[in-house]
Amino acid sequence: MMEINDLPEVIKVCDQLKEQASCDFVGLAIQNRVGPDVRWHYAVGNLNDKYKLITVRFGKGIAGKVISTGVPMKMANFPHQATGKVTDYPIALAEKLNTCYAVPIFFNGAPKGVLLAGNRDSSVFSETEQEWVKESAEALEQILKDYMDFRSGG
Repeated sequence: MMEINDLPEVIKVCDQLKEQASCDFVGLAIQNRVGPDVRWHYAVGNLNDKYKLITVRFGKGIAGKVISTGVPMKMANFPHQATGKVTDYPIALAEKLNTCYAVPIFFNGAPKGVLLAGNRDSSVFSETEQEWVKESAEALEQILKDYMDFRSGG
């Protein structure tokens, strides 16, 4: 079974975004094909491999919220300004992120993935940097479209 981190184009987009937005972390999460859970598939700038073990419920955590709403999410001053329990944000905890900006990745018009850019210090994402995250997410939509079709056997 082909994995997302086997796709050089995905790695390239994530690496470029990390450099362009000079952020500490870039992660890619995708909703499981079967069931509502969301899992982190790829990361650059990660402190460890914990992200690979993180699965969040639809509507929970950064990835689950972005996928369930289909809108970008900003978070600053984590964990102090987190809504709900800090344990609802396992990626932010595992990667010690203080600020992040996450955008949905759409497949066939539905949000099924998330691209997250994060910082371990308190620097927030400017409008320009947020635009770069959105553009990177759109590039990933194109790259992963075939992968998602491949996964669904279509």
